[in-house]
Amino acid sequence: MAFAVSPQRVTVVYSGDVWRYEMSASHPLQPVRWKRAFDLMAAAGLTKVPNISVVPPRPATDDEVTLAHTVEYLRAVKALSSGLELPPGPSHGFGPGDNPVYAGMYEANALTSGGTMIAAEAIADGSADVAFNFAGGHQHHAMSDHASGFGVFNDTVMAARWLANQGLRGAYVDIDCHHGDGVQAGFYGSPKVLTISLHESGQFLFPGSGAVCESGRDEGEGYSVNVPLAPHTSDAAYMAAFEAVVPPLVESFKPDVVFTQLGADTHVLDPITHLRLTVQGHAAVVSRLREMASECGRWLAVGGGGYDLGAVARAWTADLAIMACVELPRELPAPVPESPGATTYSDDLEAPDELVEMQVSAFNDRSVEQVRQEIFPRFGLT
Repeated sequence: MAFAVSPQRVTVVYSGDVWRYEMSASHPLQPVRWKRAFDLMAAAGLTKVPNISVVPPRPATDDEVTLAHTVEYLRAVKALSSGLELPPGPSHGFGPGDNPVYAGMYEANALTSGGTMIAAEAIADGSADVAFNFAGGHQHHAMSDHASGFGVFNDTVMAARWLANQGLRGAYVDIDCHHGDGVQAGFYGSPKVLTISLHESGQFLFPGSGAVCESGRDEGEGYSVNVPLAPHTSDAAYMAAFEAVVPPLVESFKPDVVFTQLGADTHVLDPITHLRLTVQGHAAVVSRLREMASECGRWLAVGGGGYDLGAVARAWTADLAIMACVELPRELPAPVPESPGATTYSDDLEAPDELVEMQVSAFNDRSVEQVRQEIFPRFGLT
């Protein structure tokens, strides 16, 4: 079933409440990036496009949170958020560094996670063909009983499991620069959700996981797919690996929903990663995801990582335009405060060094070949 109408009905989940907190002034994840993205979307006129509707998020319920997390962990998050000290025992991943405790931590993460649940409900009830919660998805490292990698509540696991409980098979494609280890863990033993993660190899980047051999267990064997990529992977090299792996597996799986995590930390300017994608390279991948989603008629999308605020705003604005079949002009309608030098959605880069490109291609080709050998036969592919 293709999208019900053309252009598609797109629901964007957002309100200004999602960015009015911060882990710390120096933390890489600055929620103001969501404001920057929405401001650019609005300046581009996308929020007034007839087939795009903007709806506010709501806090996730306890029942929704425990689709992905233990009751004990949920209680710990609430207690820490309100300033209480936990009794001696596990720290649940909180402490100095990636996951500090801060006032309002529970409320902030319940709201961004609830936004993803709103998006999932819109997909399930047919009120939207595409639903985009760009304030979600960054929590894809959070585990069932502990925080990890800036993530407290794993909204992607929550939503994917909820959709599975509605009888909808989901193909989850994660293009964040970091391996989606929390989502992989959530479905490692299940064939109901196909998880595919393209990421900078764990040899070079947090969380250190995401090798091809991490392919699932028991009934879920073969349903966890990882494509580790070399540092300095550029647009062309990324797209080559994507095309070789993602479309054939998604087509073979025949999902009811394509669920994508659209992390923009693959960008060449990102301060904590090492890939070299441009905004137009990121958008080309998202355009292919749109084509795959059109086959089943349901596309749920969340944001993810991205720590250069200008690149994030430009990328997710371009993504929304792709979702709604809107062609953006080349020039930005307004500057992004943190990137005053950026005047276009696209980036101009010098041609990559040929030797580096050869080394990158060789690394990525090995990953792709390993996926073909270890994963493809399970889906009847060669």
